[in-house]
Amino acid sequence: MTYKKKILIVDDEPDLCLLLKSYFLKKNYDVVSASTLQEGIAQMKAFTPDILFLDNNLPDGIGWSKVESFLQVNPALRLFLMSGYPPTFPNSPSFSYEVLTKPISFADLEIL
Repeated sequence: MTYKKKILIVDDEPDLCLLLKSYFLKKNYDVVSASTLQEGIAQMKAFTPDILFLDNNLPDGIGWSKVESFLQVNPALRLFLMSGYPPTFPNSPSFSYEVLTKPISFADLEIL
């Protein structure tokens, strides 16, 4: 049996979560989503994904400021930070990431 990569999407926009989830399910990934940081961290621990799509502005906080909490569960996590208006991010964080500016297109996802 082959291992299916797992994706966690943390975003409070249900339509975006559904769109991303549908797209990645068709690409043979296991996908779960969460709409708050608290739910996202719980899903991170329960699901242990390989890839994280993390929105910045969430109802219970700033997503990008909690990256370390997600990385504690999986330090090898591939990280995609999402925002409609990307804020300034530290020039040399202790982790690697890619920034996706909303709206996200299928063309953006194909490149990844």
